[in-house]
Amino acid sequence: MNNLRFALLLCFGVLQTHSNAQTLKWDSSYQTTYYVQKITLFNQLPNKKNEIVFLGNSITDIGEWAEIWQDIHVKNRGISGDNTFGVLARLDEVVSSFPKKIFIMIGINDIAKNIPDSIILRNYKKIIETIQQKIPKTQLIVQSILPTNHSFTQFANHQNKTQHILYINKELEKICAEKSIVFVNLFPLFLDEENKLSTTYTNDGLHLNGNRYMLWKNTLQQQKLMP
Repeated sequence: MNNLRFALLLCFGVLQTHSNAQTLKWDSSYQTTYYVQKITLFNQLPNKKNEIVFLGNSITDIGEWAEIWQDIHVKNRGISGDNTFGVLARLDEVVSSFPKKIFIMIGINDIAKNIPDSIILRNYKKIIETIQQKIPKTQLIVQSILPTNHSFTQFANHQNKTQHILYINKELEKICAEKSIVFVNLFPLFLDEENKLSTTYTNDGLHLNGNRYMLWKNTLQQQKLMP
């Protein structure tokens, strides 16, 4: 396959994945109206010293992080619907404040759009490398992708993708070990007895309710990643 053809296939998301026996079309888009609205806001907000940034998609976006931690230095940089392509595109704003720490969780929307695992991991490596190169003194904490629950139908494209989630999490843990980055495996903490996202802590099979945000907080505290 020549480079031009590969580039075209990559652009339109038509490649055969190694983890599936069939060819899947995938979508790398991320610039929704909400994404643009949030970016224009982020770019106007003042930077503070010693910021702690929570970076990710809707699961991060929903969290009231400054209130959860009772700390105005904790910033929410979650955007609902975002994926690894979107995070890469907006990293300049994230690194501009030279934050003290960055907690990142991203990838479930990539999986929902059938973006190949290899592309997700490639993007993740670029995210990590960019942060390490531009702000080497910032502590980066990578958090695992969370489980889902297919009993709910609201987010059908995100469901029945556990094999991909576990594979990405496993590979992310390896990457973090290679690059001396902290990896926090939250996945098992959110499971029920059937290894699905517990209905006690979700009402749509994808997002979390308040109880699980508190567990998330407690886990980071127990690992001495937050006070």
